[in-house]
Amino acid sequence: MTLLQSALDRITPVSSDLIAQTQARLDNKTKPLGALGRLEEIAARYAAIAGNFAPETGPKVIYTFAGDHGIVEEGVSACPKEVTTQMVFNFLRGGAGVNVLARHAGAEVRVVDIGVDHEFEPAPGLHLCKVARGTRNFTKESAMTREEAIAALEVGIALADRAKAEGIAMLGTGDMGIGNTTPSSAIIAALTGCPVAEVTHRGTGIDDAALQKKIGLIEAGLALHRPDPADPVDLLAKVGGLEIGGIAGLVLGAAANRIPVVVDGFISTAGALIACELHPNVKDYVFAAHASVEIGHRRMLQRIDAEPILDLQLRLGEGTGAALAMGIIEAAVKILKEMATFAEAGVTP
Repeated sequence: MTLLQSALDRITPVSSDLIAQTQARLDNKTKPLGALGRLEEIAARYAAIAGNFAPETGPKVIYTFAGDHGIVEEGVSACPKEVTTQMVFNFLRGGAGVNVLARHAGAEVRVVDIGVDHEFEPAPGLHLCKVARGTRNFTKESAMTREEAIAALEVGIALADRAKAEGIAMLGTGDMGIGNTTPSSAIIAALTGCPVAEVTHRGTGIDDAALQKKIGLIEAGLALHRPDPADPVDLLAKVGGLEIGGIAGLVLGAAANRIPVVVDGFISTAGALIACELHPNVKDYVFAAHASVEIGHRRMLQRIDAEPILDLQLRLGEGTGAALAMGIIEAAVKILKEMATFAEAGVTP
């Protein structure tokens, strides 16, 4: 049995009874019913995933997957491809946005080279899991082979399995890959059949002319390959990204191991979307960190029935939103674990 199939076989729904039982405990805290709003929903879901009423929220780890994209040669990004490699070194030095926000949240950042067009030396905090040195230009050929797509998924699954063995309580996703909003838009357009223009935005800040070109390139790639929306692996292989596949695998693996997973923005949600299409119960384990500025993100969130925790007009990726949302989730769980009941406080309900 493959690692992918084994993970899929282990995924089960989160117990609605446990969610209800946790909510009943929250209802008995010293507050009006529902007064803590979505914090209560977050705490109830988190506890049900963990399977107990006093779940741990740490250790917390954000996996930032890095990969390059052949489509960049068409001019879909305002940044050159080399920035992917440069940013990996920045992550490893602790100087990126995700590093700062993860430190604030008490989370560890682990960088995964799953598809960067550079050979890195071993370094602390770097996982060398390269499937290929980037994808191919999907306007001319498939972004990757089906075998490469499965390999990318299995990289993420293996990391989630290892996290479970380490006792990691909460996972987060992040990405780095110049050009990766292009495959992300292609994925949501192919899955929903909506016009490409409705799910494609400016990425790193391209101008109007480049945006129109980007839309046309995605349309051309989808017309050329006709990815099967009923086959998420086919979709990932034809127009996806290696880091998107790795994120999808991490989300699958988190669900298989019953670990709550905080999904970052547009690119991370493209990965989560692939995971949820592979197994419908995956969405039970997903916490959507935030609503991205990228216009296709809302459609992704709607498809996986996820309500974003934050809306701060973020569009950086890396796992920045996941780091911020982890703090909110941790606060919600502390309400469940530490807030007094009416009886404990001597307060009349």
